[in-house]
Amino acid sequence: MIRHTVLFKFKPDFPPADKQTWIEGLDRMAGNIPGMASLTHGPDVLGQERSFDYAIVADFERVEDIAVYNTHPLHEPLKAYSFPNSEQILAVDFEL
Repeated sequence: MIRHTVLFKFKPDFPPADKQTWIEGLDRMAGNIPGMASLTHGPDVLGQERSFDYAIVADFERVEDIAVYNTHPLHEPLKAYSFPNSEQILAVDFEL
């Protein structure tokens, strides 16, 4: 099993309606992408200087399943919200 973790530091002007659409899109992916065993996500609750704003944690059966996720029709539209509205995006994928 592979854990895919992504951290987002949003730009201050990320429109709230767009952020809500992005979050709803994340919710739609859960249980609907082949090979994705689980998906959790949420905003940071501590707000420390080193904190990022939002995290996504997804578990995949195999490394190859991440490629399916990366180009899946439920994931592709979310990139139009996350990339232009983020100052920084970090990812790490590791074996469980």
